[in-house]
Amino acid sequence: MPATPPAGVTTLHGVHNDATGQAGAPLRVALVGNPNCGKTALFNQLTGSRQKVANYAGVTVERKAGRLVTPAGRKVQVLDLPGTYSLTATSPDEAVTRDVCMGRYKGEPAPDLLICVIAATNLRLHLRFVLELKQLGRPMLVVLNMVDTLERQGLSVDVPRLGAELGLPIVTAVGTRRGGAAELLAALDQPLPTPPAPLPPTTDLHAEVHRLLNSCVTRTRTGRKKLEDVLDRWVLHPVWGMAILFVLLFIMFQAVFSWAQPFMDGLQSLMDGFGAFVGSILPEGVLRGLAVDGIIAGAGTVIVFLPQILILFLWILALEESGYLPRAAFMLDRLMASAGLSGRSFIPLLSSFACAVPGIMSTRTIQNPRDRMVTILIAPLMTCSARLPVYALLIGAFIPHRQVLGVFNLQGLVLFALYALGILSALVVARVLKTGEREEHPLLLELPDYRMPSLRNLAQELWQRARIFLSRVGGIIVTLSVIMWALSSYPAPPPGATGPAIDWSLAGRIGHFMLPLFQPIGFNWQICVALIPGLAAREVAVSALGTVYSVGAADTDTAASLMPLLSSQWSLATALSLLVWYVYAPQCFSTLAVIRRETASWRMVWVTALYLFAMAYGAAFITYHITRMLAG
Repeated sequence: MPATPPAGVTTLHGVHNDATGQAGAPLRVALVGNPNCGKTALFNQLTGSRQKVANYAGVTVERKAGRLVTPAGRKVQVLDLPGTYSLTATSPDEAVTRDVCMGRYKGEPAPDLLICVIAATNLRLHLRFVLELKQLGRPMLVVLNMVDTLERQGLSVDVPRLGAELGLPIVTAVGTRRGGAAELLAALDQPLPTPPAPLPPTTDLHAEVHRLLNSCVTRTRTGRKKLEDVLDRWVLHPVWGMAILFVLLFIMFQAVFSWAQPFMDGLQSLMDGFGAFVGSILPEGVLRGLAVDGIIAGAGTVIVFLPQILILFLWILALEESGYLPRAAFMLDRLMASAGLSGRSFIPLLSSFACAVPGIMSTRTIQNPRDRMVTILIAPLMTCSARLPVYALLIGAFIPHRQVLGVFNLQGLVLFALYALGILSALVVARVLKTGEREEHPLLLELPDYRMPSLRNLAQELWQRARIFLSRVGGIIVTLSVIMWALSSYPAPPPGATGPAIDWSLAGRIGHFMLPLFQPIGFNWQICVALIPGLAAREVAVSALGTVYSVGAADTDTAASLMPLLSSQWSLATALSLLVWYVYAPQCFSTLAVIRRETASWRMVWVTALYLFAMAYGAAFITYHITRMLAG
């Protein structure tokens, strides 16, 4: 049942009308709160799959919006605003939250209702933000989240009294538990609360929070050591904490290969069967070649790597939901300081393992401009999920599938080494860029409570990632694969011509034109061709190689034949050179575009592209020639 509105709080009439009185119009609500308050988990539970992710107009701040229908049939539009500690903004995302709450963000209507989510475990910090929002004088509802953890901490909150003291309606919730938002849903069916009366201008917010805590929060028991304290003794230990972090990352990269293989095999069989079926019902000719060799083969060679990408996302999301990531940032603060950065750069860089675009966008939380710029410049060196298809293809073709020390997978070790190479290179580049700077920026972090990741939230977030990846396959990747098929098929060789037909095509001519530049690092002309569509999306290089080699080898079973074709036609030196190239190469227009938007500078785009290309070419050159020398 929803909490009863506190004494002295009146409500507006018209339960099924919005603030403007338009009958039937959806209620517009905004979820707002401090970071780590569980706001996004609550948003996911409310909206489920009925949500869209985009950017606010004019800025690269993520905009998450969803819709729901309450038990009484009321339509509600929900906006998940970026987390902020105060309406005094210190970063672009905090400025967006402030302006939307105040109803002055251009192109964004003012919400009918502000829903302020506060963590029951950290009322001292979160109540201050409630008081700030109250000063705006807008209809407002408070959600006391994570109430299930109060008992474990030996605390008790008098919710009706807290609501009466604040002059605001309060409901309780457990955002990570099924049905944990029932009170909030019921409250959304109630009349909108009257805008609260602002506090007197002379009110000291810190003193007011202290008064509220003394009045409404009691400790039910003392002397019991919290589990969090015991865990933090290990997790934050200068030696054991680093060992735990290393082991977690190591297992994560091992899992990308070990866990994903059965699912990849299943997807491969499905795509092969679908391609054979389509090929059997279409007559021989251009249409059949387009459908089987262009669309199905191009998409299939990338789709099969979806399990590996989702496993990587699963680890990152689970570490984030468990409350471990801020602790990892704290642990790495000293290491990041050796590169001239602070632990604040860790989470944007870790996000870049999934994709550099949101990683670069999340640098907005870094307040020091120089640190933020350096983090943006090194974020592309983190091995994003788009590189995984290329890594998986080459590692699977050239690295034996065998155990090391009876425990580790050799292919997983090579993958871990590639990730480690990117991280080490990023630290070196950061140190060079920060040479001469002596200023230190102390790291201040709120460490959230440990919590068990919600399977529902993990599944929902993974589905969002899968949808984004599959939309890329259905749009960019298939389009580029079809273009590659056309370039590889036309013009046809003249009568009596010898050699593979692709040598006479436009793709073959482009590849041979590029060859003098890339031959010193061991690339052949087929690789040169694959690099071109890879500029739009790195993973397209796999389907491009599949298209080139399937045409050249007169083999329509692209996905199944690509690995043995590469292992028989390339040297180990060439394969390792290409692997190292992809550690550094600036082959992603989306990343360069977001750098332009975040820095408002084309100069920084060119600086990023040129230094990454130089590192990629130099590292590939060294790798190729050292491997040839060692191989005799």
